[in-house]
Amino acid sequence: MFMSNNACLVPSSFWLTGIPGLQSLHIWLSIPFSSMYLVAVVGNVTILAVIKVERSLHQPMYFFLCMLAVIDLVLSTSTMPKLLAIFWFGAHSIDLDACLTQMFFIHCFATVESGIFLAMAFEHYVAICDPFRHTSVLTHAAVSRLGLVALLHGVLYIGPLPLMIRLRLPLYWTQIIAHSYCEHMAIVTLACGDTTVNNLYGMGIGFLVLILDSLAITASYVMIFRAIMGLATPEARLKTLGTCSSHICAILVFYIPIAVSSLTHRFGHHVPPHIHILLANFYLLIPPILNPVVYALRTKQIRERLLHVLKAGTQPK
Repeated sequence: MFMSNNACLVPSSFWLTGIPGLQSLHIWLSIPFSSMYLVAVVGNVTILAVIKVERSLHQPMYFFLCMLAVIDLVLSTSTMPKLLAIFWFGAHSIDLDACLTQMFFIHCFATVESGIFLAMAFEHYVAICDPFRHTSVLTHAAVSRLGLVALLHGVLYIGPLPLMIRLRLPLYWTQIIAHSYCEHMAIVTLACGDTTVNNLYGMGIGFLVLILDSLAITASYVMIFRAIMGLATPEARLKTLGTCSSHICAILVFYIPIAVSSLTHRFGHHVPPHIHILLANFYLLIPPILNPVVYALRTKQIRERLLHVLKAGTQPK
């Protein structure tokens, strides 16, 4: 009922398909998705609570980790409640403004997360390559400014996307979005008229975020590894390298699913649609799930505080 064979539409809302081709399995798919969302929320809230309570963790690296946890909560909450509403209640319809708002939050905070990883790489570089200036360079005010720059970096990059859709693309062939959430290209491909500007801007932002940020992070780690190799003993090298391992794991967890999803979307024309959509959902769920696990397992202070809390909770009163 949302198709028009003769004319373009001016929609007030869109219809999210969910997982195309797997609609009959939606109720079963809701089990792993709701479980993963719950794990992501509990894990990131736990990280925030532990760092807030443990004063010894009030250091730049852990402040950045708090920012990462908040971003992961925003990313997963921007998509999962609506997806679960589709799975459980068949709530496919989404208002146009709500759709553009969801699109903004998804792309904006994915961009902000990339910026936070870059700031964390800078923090590791200063800590390892210039440790005597670490406390003077990365003050609380400096950490706050880096977080604000990452946020503005996301808002300024992504802010034009919903405005360009609103102003340049008022007409659509259909209101049906073959996706589980409002993603930029999923909306633009439905539009009537010339979408060249929207496509070029979207690809340009993808290049700036995925390529330039990752290159800057790589350059930071090249200098870090050079400094590590210059340490006197193998034990010192391993210990210093261990301090970077959590961050490296988190970066890989973030960038690899995005790269796989983007490449599959651009070049995987023979990949079934439900694979595209599942990958797109996983890249918004996997980092929020794995980041708390990686940092809890690899960071001694967080691990010890969690064990302390768990032991206190299991002791009889």
